[in-house]
Amino acid sequence: MKFETKAIRLQTAKSQHREHSTPIFPTSSFTYESAEQMRDVFAGDEEGNIYSRFTNPSVREFEMKMAALEETEDAVATASGMSAIFASFVSFLKCGDHLLVSRAVFGSTYKMMENYLQGFGIEYTFLNPSQGVEEWTEAVQENTKMLFLETPSNPGLHIYDLENISKWCKKHNLLLNVDNCFATPYLQKPASYGADIICHSATKFIDGQGRVLGGLVAGKKEIVEKVFNYVRSAGPSLSPFNAWVLSKSLETLAVRMDRHCENASKLASILQGHEEIEKVNYPFLESHPQYAIAKKQMSQGGAIVTFDLKKGLDGGRKFLNALQMLSLTANLGDTRSIASHPSSTTHRKLTEEERMELGISPGLIRISVGLEHIDDISSDILQALTNI
Repeated sequence: MKFETKAIRLQTAKSQHREHSTPIFPTSSFTYESAEQMRDVFAGDEEGNIYSRFTNPSVREFEMKMAALEETEDAVATASGMSAIFASFVSFLKCGDHLLVSRAVFGSTYKMMENYLQGFGIEYTFLNPSQGVEEWTEAVQENTKMLFLETPSNPGLHIYDLENISKWCKKHNLLLNVDNCFATPYLQKPASYGADIICHSATKFIDGQGRVLGGLVAGKKEIVEKVFNYVRSAGPSLSPFNAWVLSKSLETLAVRMDRHCENASKLASILQGHEEIEKVNYPFLESHPQYAIAKKQMSQGGAIVTFDLKKGLDGGRKFLNALQMLSLTANLGDTRSIASHPSSTTHRKLTEEERMELGISPGLIRISVGLEHIDDISSDILQALTNI
């Protein structure tokens, strides 16, 4: 089946009621016909649900769909994107291990390293995203176990050559862990380029309407089993309701992403050359530094457009305050277009030097381009630019 068909037609088995749309299973536990059946399920000799912290039919449908769309063997869902990333770390890293991380990552991921992994005795080294893998080699240690990166990155939209990096990871016996949140499996499939672990904040484009939180880790069965065992024990499980919403959201992912990308591409072209803008950044603009890589491994350029205002921090503040339609919120990947100022919000805890290393200038604006008419989106942004 093609992507769109999988997203719509893969479902849990119908009940005796022959429902067309899968129901929600909002239950904390499950019952058995006999003591013997209960024993067999707990022993793993018979398939079955035990407790919704472990497995739940609503959650399992979402996991099954995401694994199919990412073209991986399996997937495990979590309560949020950050819990998925954390689970993907602690399931494979222990005290004394070393982790390589691109410096171009989401602010909360950055702080997770600094505030928590370090306390667990897990060492880490941040890598310069502008360097090639050969320049990263000197950062590899005997205890290095994993490389983690985002592509496209948040908010700098740096694009990594996954095929090349995967070969490098295999050479050094490292797990390649890729955050695929911005691209979604519709635009990019990291596993096809050799990624071992794929993480998602399903809160973003997978839901696509700003309703629920969710996360996911996908990969080969042996990878997912380790993450599942962590989630089962530690409890960052996805709720059945959120899983049901996310599973239904997948049915429209392809058509939504087509419109997101169409609007984003048009907006990037409209903003290029504007007198108040220093630079427009979008993966499918030929001016993007990794344009060729983006065209190779992504089917479209995604829904995020960033631009640098010439008037810096003060210009960013005035721009946001002048917007009349776009939302000011911490989320992205919504049907509604969203504007944010990373320097003062998502990445404000970083030093100015750290932000500049990531390409987050004082005047950087991130637009999550929604599904409104492109004329309305661009008109609001253009009128705001005249008021800075």
